[in-house]
Amino acid sequence: MYILAVDLGGTQIRAARCTPDGRMEGRVAIPTLAAYGPEVVLDRIRQAIRNVWPVGGEPVAALALSAPGPVDAHRGIVRFTPNIPGWKDVPLRDLMAETFRVPTFLANDANLAALGEFRFGAGRGVQDLIYLTISTGIGGGIIIDGRLYEGGQGLGGEVGHMVVEPSGPPCGCGGYGCLEAVASGTAIAREARAALEGGTASLLGHMVDNPEAITAREVAEAAAQGDNLSRRIYARAGFYVGLALVSLMYLFNPALFIIGGSVANAGALLFDPIGQTVRERAQRVYWENISIVPAALGDDVVLLGALALALERIG
Repeated sequence: MYILAVDLGGTQIRAARCTPDGRMEGRVAIPTLAAYGPEVVLDRIRQAIRNVWPVGGEPVAALALSAPGPVDAHRGIVRFTPNIPGWKDVPLRDLMAETFRVPTFLANDANLAALGEFRFGAGRGVQDLIYLTISTGIGGGIIIDGRLYEGGQGLGGEVGHMVVEPSGPPCGCGGYGCLEAVASGTAIAREARAALEGGTASLLGHMVDNPEAITAREVAEAAAQGDNLSRRIYARAGFYVGLALVSLMYLFNPALFIIGGSVANAGALLFDPIGQTVRERAQRVYWENISIVPAALGDDVVLLGALALALERIG
């Protein structure tokens, strides 16, 4: 028995043929071709699925789909996607079920990453956890009593849009001062560019020809070499992530926080200020038995989360 998992992204579509124990076969990645419009992207998703469909007669028990942005998981609708033009209220689940005639499920990519870490990664054996992915943006997912929390409309778990700085910069969601707007890789790079353009001395000025070329990765590399500006920027990002974790602690009292994404690859540069903020801002009884750990599954996390979702739904 196989379950087919699909991860729709703005630049590529990844798919795999999975066994229930988490083994993946025949992985493929094809360009999304998002600029060509919704119908082309839908056809690309179908192509990716056909590329991993078993050819030896082995049955497909389910198809599990991941999409970025707000997803109405209950109705199987992608409300919109930030990096795929023209996608608004696309009934992705039903369109794929109609084509492939197998049970089909859909969820937000960060929610599925949480489910993947819970079932196959750093969260194994823990029934209550919260996952954050910090990269270009910030997403997350919440596991309560061993089940993914989706909310009344399937839109829950968007921890990146918690407001942590009311007078903060604008966010891509239309709000201001969201965690994503002050602690994502995009925010880290923006702050570094502004400081350089304002004349602040930094190793970053010698690492790139143009401040516009700076990304969070260069900031992390400069910080690791002792650059004061870069270390302050990462400390600030970690402070805001820590504030978000404090609120989540009080709301959900999880046993574990898992933090993934490219920005988390900076390690102690990010995790140390997170931990310090949590200890300073939350009551000891809330943080003394909580672990904050890096994610374990890397690039496969969303595909494995899609597998976990299908296993949960088909029993």
